[in-house]
Amino acid sequence: MIIQINTDKNISGEKRTEDFFTSQIEEALKRFESHITRIEVHLKDENGKKDGFNDISCLIEARLEGRQPIAVTNQAETMDLALTGAIHKIKTAVESILGKLKKH
Repeated sequence: MIIQINTDKNISGEKRTEDFFTSQIEEALKRFESHITRIEVHLKDENGKKDGFNDISCLIEARLEGRQPIAVTNQAETMDLALTGAIHKIKTAVESILGKLKKH
């Protein structure tokens, strides 16, 4: 499973932050890693450098083997909260898709 993290110009993409986020994603999706080929994360600050309510947006796109990519988005006040919420949503979506495939 390849994980790529992208940030906009208003969010610093420090190596240590990327490593932490990558480890969180790997841990959350570990049991699905044989089905997921790639994860792309897009973090952006919706209103630039100004503080604001839920202005950090995190989009996670998961590419499953032999299926169309699925994407979820989450907004929060911090990068950590935005990513955590998006990870929860993508995990739920992948569980749902793979659960339906097992039933058939």
